[in-house]
Amino acid sequence: MSVPLFTITDLAKVYHMGEVQVHALKQVNLVLDEGQFVVLLGPSGSGKSTLLNIIGGLDVPTSGEVRYRDTVLTRADEAELTAYRRKYVGFVFQFYNLIPSLTAAENVALVTDISDAPMEPDQALRMVNLDERRDHFPAQLSGGEQQRVAIARAIAKRPAVLLCDEPTGALDITTGIVVLEALARVNADLGTTTVVITHNAAIALMADRVIRLGDGRVTSVENRTTKVSPQELSW
Repeated sequence: MSVPLFTITDLAKVYHMGEVQVHALKQVNLVLDEGQFVVLLGPSGSGKSTLLNIIGGLDVPTSGEVRYRDTVLTRADEAELTAYRRKYVGFVFQFYNLIPSLTAAENVALVTDISDAPMEPDQALRMVNLDERRDHFPAQLSGGEQQRVAIARAIAKRPAVLLCDEPTGALDITTGIVVLEALARVNADLGTTTVVITHNAAIALMADRVIRLGDGRVTSVENRTTKVSPQELSW
């Protein structure tokens, strides 16, 4: 039986740019279940990143409610949102945001040092098949390897949810598949609810649920019963 992780009700976000109002989200209603691999699809400006940032506690809506399990995030203050992000959420972005002067293992350790019950850095790197590169600096790693270090850093604190904004956007196809394999392994082996923003509709074939957005609204939700592996994707 599916258990809701996020319940999103009438979510709206308006940005004010001078005298112009930009309606990034318009009355979005969604339920995201525990342990699912979710893909958010839609063109630029459709509201995908805004939605991800709000459920990740990086932004707040103009109106509506986001409930994480039994906690209403939209009533939380900044200190409570910081604690929520630190304990429950891992982030992976298009650009890796690694510290150049630290090795792969040291970059991962930045998260483990502030977590309650983290993995060892080597364990997190092993999850993404990079434990042999633990002592390499970012400049000594390929783009795909740097992204996998970023994934290891995000999962090392054992987050309940992993939020990924275009994690393969800066990578070629072959390297992107390796990164997607790492995300699929995290979802399967750790049970981490994984939400991936992408422009690439092929990646939707990996998902348990595919959510399409357009002009700030949810245009469709597809629950999939069969999933393909990253190696089987037709790019």
